[in-house]
Amino acid sequence: MEFIPREIDGDIMVIEADGGLDGTNAARFSDDVLAIVDGGIGRLIIDCARLTHVSSVGLGALIRIRSRAAKAGGDVKLCNVSGLPMQVLHASRLDRVFGLYPDLNRARLAFLEPDGG
Repeated sequence: MEFIPREIDGDIMVIEADGGLDGTNAARFSDDVLAIVDGGIGRLIIDCARLTHVSSVGLGALIRIRSRAAKAGGDVKLCNVSGLPMQVLHASRLDRVFGLYPDLNRARLAFLEPDGG
């Protein structure tokens, strides 16, 4: 999987996921994103428009990232999730843990709401 970090609105980082998130790349993805969080950006949006699949290892990486962001006073929101990744999130009930938004703008606006993270 490739991911492209892109900062918007100052302290909100958008990460565009491209490909799958599984055992072959989850550790690197997690390490790279946690470095962003440790660098002071705890409000993250992961754009999943081009995410093709997520394994249990990939879910673990997302949970670690969300946990670290929360400890830093931030949050992780997912947008444009569909297909197999959405099915995996529903089956694992993680759709109740992560904020899921139909598009990037709604995810970004959710951070601007008083209880948005």
